Amino acid sequence: MVAQENQVALPLRSHTILGVCEAIGEDFGFNPTFLRVPLAASVIYSPMIAIGVYFALGAAVLASRLLFPLKAAPSEAATAQPAVANDQREYAEAA
Repeated sequence: MVAQENQVALPLRSHTILGVCEAIGEDFGFNPTFLRVPLAASVIYSPMIAIGVYFALGAAVLASRLLFPLKAAPSEAATAQPAVANDQREYAEAA
């Protein structure tokens, strides 16, 4: 996933509780909804176990983020600009 410049910490976002599902989705590269739906269904079946699993996953995400911080990737906009300039130069030469 593409890193945003004005990124807010996951627990501070308005649409998350702790950001556990979103963090796991970012780390493994899948849509966090695929994790949120089974978690919500498990809350209906057994709330205490589901909440315990959620907080355990939250602790694991926190530990992994503290031990292995995410490195800022170069933005795609900076790498896309030379390609556009090269294409325009090639079209000008072809004309």
